[in-house]
Amino acid sequence: MVYDGPEFTSIYWPNPDDTIWGNGRTSYYSSRVASFNDIGTFVSSDSLEFRCLDSSLGVKRRLTMDYDGNLRLYSLNNSSGLWVVTWQAIAKQCNVHGLCGRNGICIYTPDPKCACPPYYEPVNSSDWSRGCKPNFERGCNDSQFLKLPHVDYYGFDLNYTRNVTFNDCQQLCLGDCHCRAFKHVIRGDSWSCYTKGDLFNGYNMADDSLYLRIPTRVKVLEVNRIILNVSRLACGDSKVVLLPNSYNDASTRSFKWVYVYSFGGAIGTIEVIILVASWCFFFRKHVISASLEEGYHILTTQFRNFSYDELKRATGKFNQVLGKGGFGAVYKGVLADARVVAVKKLENIVQGEEEFWAEVSLFGRINHMNLARIWGFCSEGKHRLLVYEYVANGSLDNHLFSSSNNSVVLEWEKRFKIALGTAKGLAYLHHECLEWVIHCDVKPGNILLDSDFEPKISDFGLVKLCQRGGHGLSNLSQIRGTKGYMAPEWTTNLPLTAKIDVYSYGVVLLELVKGTRLTSCAVDDSLGEEEVTEFSTFVSLAKTKLQDGEDSWMEDMIDPRLEGKFSKNQAAKLIEIGLSCVDDDRNKRPTMEAVTQVLADCRDETATVDTPSYV
Repeated sequence: MVYDGPEFTSIYWPNPDDTIWGNGRTSYYSSRVASFNDIGTFVSSDSLEFRCLDSSLGVKRRLTMDYDGNLRLYSLNNSSGLWVVTWQAIAKQCNVHGLCGRNGICIYTPDPKCACPPYYEPVNSSDWSRGCKPNFERGCNDSQFLKLPHVDYYGFDLNYTRNVTFNDCQQLCLGDCHCRAFKHVIRGDSWSCYTKGDLFNGYNMADDSLYLRIPTRVKVLEVNRIILNVSRLACGDSKVVLLPNSYNDASTRSFKWVYVYSFGGAIGTIEVIILVASWCFFFRKHVISASLEEGYHILTTQFRNFSYDELKRATGKFNQVLGKGGFGAVYKGVLADARVVAVKKLENIVQGEEEFWAEVSLFGRINHMNLARIWGFCSEGKHRLLVYEYVANGSLDNHLFSSSNNSVVLEWEKRFKIALGTAKGLAYLHHECLEWVIHCDVKPGNILLDSDFEPKISDFGLVKLCQRGGHGLSNLSQIRGTKGYMAPEWTTNLPLTAKIDVYSYGVVLLELVKGTRLTSCAVDDSLGEEEVTEFSTFVSLAKTKLQDGEDSWMEDMIDPRLEGKFSKNQAAKLIEIGLSCVDDDRNKRPTMEAVTQVLADCRDETATVDTPSYV
């Protein structure tokens, strides 16, 4: 997608910072052919592909370039007559170019709004696409620089220089009358300098600062703050406009007139009875639709920003600890509306407040039966908290690895249900979300179980909050207590993909079958290689027995506490899939979508089947 404005033109989707290959595209086609099928999947000849959230037949859809520059796919809800967004090209609205015009800055509060930098004012406060203008006259010889923390403008670099000091970078800008600002940042292993000729597509970011050029006669404020203004992104009133279903209305009216003229005179009495029955039927239907619509409204408005004092009261000053993990402690609480919640206090958050709001707002829109629902968040001063639904049965590790003599052994049916549900949740994150999410921390402690032992994956997206900007091994220490579930590529310079979650899922799958923790690295790193050897031994033994085709090979692999009460067919599948998932070569690991399909196919089977193949 391209912003084509009166002053400049720029590409903003797919990501212009990526290469053609990085965006999943190719330049080997001279033409483009695309199709959009009946279940809501878009596929093109240059490998661009996306799918809607409600992938199914019989749904009316439309693909629309909206007024705010975002491409969205809408599905029609027949009961309410509303068009619902089921896919959008750009998750963060501030990544759309041209929204705030020249010199303007797009920020999250948490909704996207436009702002002007200090000593600038809107050209037209009712039309932010015209941007901001300086309230001073520009000069070339009498300049100083104003530091704007966490601000950047995309593109329009006059100069890019590596291995340069801050003073030299400043002099580069001062020596060019066209330079409006400069950045001095670390790129790779050296300091780099960017000088800006024009200031378009401004946005808030977690790191780095921009140095804005202003006259020396302007008195610099001690505390530099971006001046917020009413944004044009809030488009008038918030009234919902129901789009008419003219095809339904017209056909209904036509049918009623034909009915009246054709049968009215002959069967008048029956007509009255039918009309009364029809009226009752439609009245009942509308009542149900209204209640459903109200239910949807409640569900979609529960995600919100909580105050710290509100969560402090809800948790009784954080006195009931449910658990503690690598991202922080979790406390039980009760909200004012009587909902029982789990409140997680996050640690090591490196993002600014606005960007944190934007990220967790995305998590709030993620909704799947096998993902722990996030009700809201708190971002107040130094405090960063997330509010989850409370899941009654705790985490999987408490049921699977409990050493208590009174603990109940997890039945086979529940284990298989947990394996399938966890696969569904990860497949949703990898393949169906509006924004692609890699969990990065799949382990039994992050798989919660509700009252029916339906699994719910928690902590998805937290690595993205705590590790933004991290590279390679430098930040692995921040992911504490989960080294036993990490894929080999964590220790290399390979880019991390969804296949790291597949590896972690494979470890969990084998532990579900065995009933013991195959590696204690998640508990105590001081044990070193001894526990890693146990996992390697189990994998090696399982592969050998599987290849030899021994009749009794599964007896040594299955949790003895089950006393033989398990499906041999399902156990074989879980072991085969688990071994495939923990392959050192990530290209040989299956996708979670393929795993889900294989497990779903053998959910009700009892006979032995062939080894599955993956794509």
